Amino acid sequence: MVAEKDGSSPPKFTGERPPQQQQPLGQLRRTKQQVTDGFTVKAMMRNSVVRGPPVAGAFKERPTKPTAFRKFYERGDFPIALEHDTRGNKIAWKVEIEKLDYHHYLPLFFDGLCEMTFPYEFFARQGIHDMLEHGGNKILPVIPQLIIPIKNALNLRNRQVICITLKILQHLVVSADMVGEALVPYYRQILPILNIFKNMNVNSGDGIDYSQQKRENIGDLIQETLEAFERYGGEDAYINIKYMVPTYQSCLLN
Repeated sequence: MVAEKDGSSPPKFTGERPPQQQQPLGQLRRTKQQVTDGFTVKAMMRNSVVRGPPVAGAFKERPTKPTAFRKFYERGDFPIALEHDTRGNKIAWKVEIEKLDYHHYLPLFFDGLCEMTFPYEFFARQGIHDMLEHGGNKILPVIPQLIIPIKNALNLRNRQVICITLKILQHLVVSADMVGEALVPYYRQILPILNIFKNMNVNSGDGIDYSQQKRENIGDLIQETLEAFERYGGEDAYINIKYMVPTYQSCLLN
């Protein structure tokens, strides 16, 4: 029997794999983390990271759509023209405002509140103020036709459009008798957006907030509008405002 020399024969295969180098436990967990949605089976796994909820977008501006006001204006259906004077621009009416058909023209001008480009936004805003100033008893029967244009303008969530619409609403409630009370059944269409932006005030500290002089502070305008609604809306105005804007405090209670 011949003795084998050391190192002359190949190593025997035993069928076992060579041991692998193990990674640290913390590093292993980091490499196996997976991002998943909440309230799923994967979210309950040890190495899962739950993805956060999406942004609600309550303050995000909505895209504008073509308005009927722009269509009628470009077609030349409005009896208006632009007049320049030393004080700035104003509307030159080709007919007497008192003789206009308010059921036809006033909702169209309110539809133009969604416009943000000149001259459409100027004609819509100034035309509404002129018609409300000279409308008298013609305004009250048209109130139901104004709700959808007002709602569409507020739903754009554009700061400039909201400020303009709030000033229009303040003028609307004092334009004729019973108009404030006629708006009470439509608070559910108007007030939700006001509730969202009610606390959007500019905190300037000890500085000067020039938006107050220009009346462009949304929070202050919303407070003024709600107080006007309560003051001219009758006895049921406050309870309806409080239902839609829970943080509102009455301006008539001593």
